[in-house]
Amino acid sequence: MATEQISISKPAPYLEAAGQTYLDLLTAKTGQAPTAAELQGMSPQVAGQNVLTQAAQQQAATQAGLGALTFDPTTGAVTGAGQGTGVAGYQPFLQQAQQYSGPQAYQQFMSPYQQDVINTTLSEYDRQRQIQQQGIASQAIQAGAFGGGREGVQQAEFGAQSLQNRAALQAQLLQQGYQSAQQAAGTAFSQQQALSALQPQLAAQTTQQLGAAGTSNLAYQQAVLDAQRQAAQFAYQEPYQRLSVLGSGITGLLAGQPQAPYSQQVTPLGAGQQASPLSQALSSAATVYGLGSLFGK
Repeated sequence: MATEQISISKPAPYLEAAGQTYLDLLTAKTGQAPTAAELQGMSPQVAGQNVLTQAAQQQAATQAGLGALTFDPTTGAVTGAGQGTGVAGYQPFLQQAQQYSGPQAYQQFMSPYQQDVINTTLSEYDRQRQIQQQGIASQAIQAGAFGGGREGVQQAEFGAQSLQNRAALQAQLLQQGYQSAQQAAGTAFSQQQALSALQPQLAAQTTQQLGAAGTSNLAYQQAVLDAQRQAAQFAYQEPYQRLSVLGSGITGLLAGQPQAPYSQQVTPLGAGQQASPLSQALSSAATVYGLGSLFGK
């Protein structure tokens, strides 16, 4: 049977061997699926709520009159709220202020000693009144008009005027006590009103401080998770990077290496003949591992 000379251009044997080694390594690596731990390590993760943020949320809920919050044990997120008082933090002060308003509010501020003061003052007034009344009688005796009509008129006028003055004095004392009680009630109302405005401000400051500290901590936790994810991704990609460096090096050598032709005796197949499976496998291997085909050369 006649033979035919065929020229096949192939790279140097050491380059072809390097290419085959490279493909073996790459095939083995790409054919190896990442483990569940590797997938979890490379997956994005969100940092859970920390105790500072939870404390800020609980304080805000309590301030609004809600009950104890429940948190997810995994993420730390709020999952529910218990039944609270329904009374906001500032409402007790408003309710107390309400007791210090209205027409009867002054009564609880009336001095318990006011009546004693009134009784003592009126007793002294009555004593002075009696002294003055005796003075009128003495003057009448000296004038020789004791028991006369003139003395009677003076006594009547003095009695009416003194009683009127006594009533005015008593009214004045009562008015002073009432005004003092009204003023005290107004002061108490203003104090409770001021506390009702101050309490939410103080509560908000505490909540903001806790929230700010929680946010800073949350940012740090998220940064740690992101760094761990990047480290896991780097660890997973690092073998591919080394393979990429190897492939680039082989490509550089192939680009500067002259193709040395070699001759191979090939016997054409006769009619009806087919290549054996082994020949097909070798042909396929030559196609797969040929660096010219792999790198487009």
